[in-house]
Amino acid sequence: MDDFIMAEDSELWDVICDGPFVPMKTIGEPAMTVPKTKKEYNDVDCKAIEKNFRANKILICGIRLDEYNRIFACQSAKEVWEALQTSHEGTTRVKQSKIDMLTTEYELFRMKDDESIQDMHTCFTFIINELHYLGEIIPRNKFFRKILSVLPGSWESKVNAIIEAKDLQKLTID
Repeated sequence: MDDFIMAEDSELWDVICDGPFVPMKTIGEPAMTVPKTKKEYNDVDCKAIEKNFRANKILICGIRLDEYNRIFACQSAKEVWEALQTSHEGTTRVKQSKIDMLTTEYELFRMKDDESIQDMHTCFTFIINELHYLGEIIPRNKFFRKILSVLPGSWESKVNAIIEAKDLQKLTID
């Protein structure tokens, strides 16, 4: 059953990435490939077309009303996906600008004097997750070192103990 679900998910993802399946037939001399009419669809064609609708439905059901208004005119799951990507990630230039801004935030990040460790962790995790979402993955040991380096001086003995006792490659955020 799991293999079927994974295959089905993979096929739906292919529809989203590659575009809708259009049943085709070959006619005439010289041979030409043209779309079939609905009356000419066989069971395989119908199942493939159903995947187009299912992929589209999955994308549409997972968005807010304001986003729906942006994709309302899209005809295929691929068009919906591309519109959502552009809306959320922006163009390549906008995406790189976001990455640059978040990288600067990461590099300049410091724990505020009146901030709890939980609040600091929430802010830091937001930056890391946003970078990850945009394709910039910071290695685990690097962001642990960053967290340890931004803690105030009152944490120095704890930081030293963690660095000496733990392998930062295997350390969890907790």
